[in-house]
Amino acid sequence: MGSGGSALGTRSIYLDLDGRVQQVVFGSRCSTAHLNDLVCDSAGINRCTPISLIDSNGATVSLDPGMPYNTHSTPYKIIQVGTPQLSQRDTILRDCLSQMAEQIASAFRIQEQRTEFSSRIAMLEKRLDAEGLKLVEIDKCKNDIRALKDKMMNCPDRKCNSNLTRSLSVHSNDTRGGAHYSANRNSPRSMSNPTLTMACLDYKPRTPRRDVPAYPKYMLSQETIHALKQPTFDVWQWEHNEMLSCLEHMFHDLGLVSEFNINPITLKRWLLAVQENYRNNPFHNFRHCFCVTQMMYGVIHHCNLQEIFTAMDLGILMIAAACHDLDHPGYNNAYQVNARTELAVRYNDVSPLENHHAAVAFHILSTPETNILSGVTHHAFTHIRQGVIELILSTDMARHGEILASFREYLKDFDFGNPEHMKVLKMMLIKCCDISNEVRPMEVSEPWLDCLLEEYFMQLFPQMEETMVHPLRESRDHYQELSVLQETLSKKKSADKVPEGDDAK
Repeated sequence: MGSGGSALGTRSIYLDLDGRVQQVVFGSRCSTAHLNDLVCDSAGINRCTPISLIDSNGATVSLDPGMPYNTHSTPYKIIQVGTPQLSQRDTILRDCLSQMAEQIASAFRIQEQRTEFSSRIAMLEKRLDAEGLKLVEIDKCKNDIRALKDKMMNCPDRKCNSNLTRSLSVHSNDTRGGAHYSANRNSPRSMSNPTLTMACLDYKPRTPRRDVPAYPKYMLSQETIHALKQPTFDVWQWEHNEMLSCLEHMFHDLGLVSEFNINPITLKRWLLAVQENYRNNPFHNFRHCFCVTQMMYGVIHHCNLQEIFTAMDLGILMIAAACHDLDHPGYNNAYQVNARTELAVRYNDVSPLENHHAAVAFHILSTPETNILSGVTHHAFTHIRQGVIELILSTDMARHGEILASFREYLKDFDFGNPEHMKVLKMMLIKCCDISNEVRPMEVSEPWLDCLLEEYFMQLFPQMEETMVHPLRESRDHYQELSVLQETLSKKKSADKVPEGDDAK
């Protein structure tokens, strides 16, 4: 073999590339890796591919700068002995490029995924609404059928039984129509259950004027969700539908929907029924209900009451706040007692309004469509009912001194494990929320003062009518009767006088 060297310190070898001889020249200081790259480039092979050189005798030649030289007539043959092997640097670079490609591809698919997720969510909401309506209507149907059967069993007249049987058959046929059914084809649809009318109270909750599927759904922004937890929340900037959505969010956010196993459709129907059963008074109206409930929600978050109260107690606080002034007539307890109204007589002058509010609240809950407590056990329902009634009755200002004195006494050695202490604490919470306008900003609280004065003077008008205006009207009527009588007598006397000249004629 030839030396293949030169005066410049270069060396060369010859390669057999498919019958073509290729000369490779390299320096004396060339590294083995560099020489391997030169040979691979000359042969058109990937640099990472393991190769070996074979001489004319079939022997393997090591590939390094000190390898034996050859001539043009005895070229080395290149043999690939494996697949290309990437270096660590090339491997890292390849992985980075792959990840970048995946991220770029996913970025282009974001809009597509968002559209897909939105369509799936909309489909799930529709299914949830449909299933919720089915459950509500099934419960109402069962209760109505049970009530009709009870009437059949208790009615002694055979003719009456036959009429009830026909009514039951008509009712069963009408249930196939879905949501719009009733015990009588000619009777209007109503949310009130005739079998649940209270014997001691002839009041029936008003039927909501809108159906839940058509109820507008608002998506609350993060700013609104944060503001709902603040005592500075401006209740005057929201209309009724928006307030209903805010109340719905509060119950979901506190975990009450899952705790009480509330059907979302039932929750909407209950909130709508609560709104419809607040009268259009200047002060004691649905906006006041929302104001008190929002303050309760804010206090729960600001004071971390979730760590003190159970989820059931939080539900009692929120339900009582929403229902504490239901069907308020606009006249306070003093007026009810002094005027001997029906409410005062019914409740023996003891918190007549608060007793009425609690009765209306549970009358609404006695209807399947609006019973948000249908998913709790009988024991839990009894506990919730007792708690809500106690809190609503505690809003009577006639009991303010009594409750405040008890709270001050318990504060000396307050025990969060004592049920009596916790009950008085809940009473103080709802009382504070009921009169919380004073702690709100002036632009929020001042309009409530005008509303309160307007309602107060509306209450005075009937009393002024009775004590001042009515006597004056009676005096005026008596004076007018005397005037008419005097005028009639004068005309009669004039008619009885006949002139002498007329007699002579």
